[in-house]
Amino acid sequence: MVSRYLEAIYYMWSEGEPLRSARLADWLGVSRPTVTVALRRMARDGMVRMNGRKEIELTARGQRMAESIVRRHRIMERWLTDGLGLDWVTADAEAARLEHAVSEVVELRLYEVIGRPGTCPHGNPIPGYSEALPNEVRLATLGSGARASISRVSEVAEREAPLLLAYLLERDLTPGRQITVLEVDKVARTLRLRAAEREITLSHETAAKLWAVPSP
Repeated sequence: MVSRYLEAIYYMWSEGEPLRSARLADWLGVSRPTVTVALRRMARDGMVRMNGRKEIELTARGQRMAESIVRRHRIMERWLTDGLGLDWVTADAEAARLEHAVSEVVELRLYEVIGRPGTCPHGNPIPGYSEALPNEVRLATLGSGARASISRVSEVAEREAPLLLAYLLERDLTPGRQITVLEVDKVARTLRLRAAEREITLSHETAAKLWAVPSP
């Protein structure tokens, strides 16, 4: 389905991850020849192009289409969590099922009903309504003693590690949470944090999936 390709490409590029066919195949769980065929069709239809480094990019048309898909998904997530009270994990899965069945009219009405949010429940900006914060950094890049506010969970990580959402929610590592880095262990590749009066140790890999805004 073209929408899956557009969504995946959008997520990776929005987080600054260069994208090649092999990476896209891994993400989608399909063979590389399948991706090659799909990309040729999408290029023919003016949705994607390959740059000089053989990386996949969205054209202006592809960008508009991808933003429409992502916007609908994130609005659905907000409605399912804020309006219906579903948890992060369930809402994300249900939004993926519902987003293709919702018309633009319903999407706009839902957006109004839930109070015009700027982000999805995980802090990622809703295209057309907000943008990523310019001073965000990955949590894994912070040094010992640094203080910051968690701003969002990597959308790429959400898709590749579904259990991550439940893991973070259980530890209250959610957007808006203030954290202090107590220790960075470069040998064990872990970060020990203080968040909400508790200490939490994260692997470097998990910390890299969180974005945060450093405190002055």
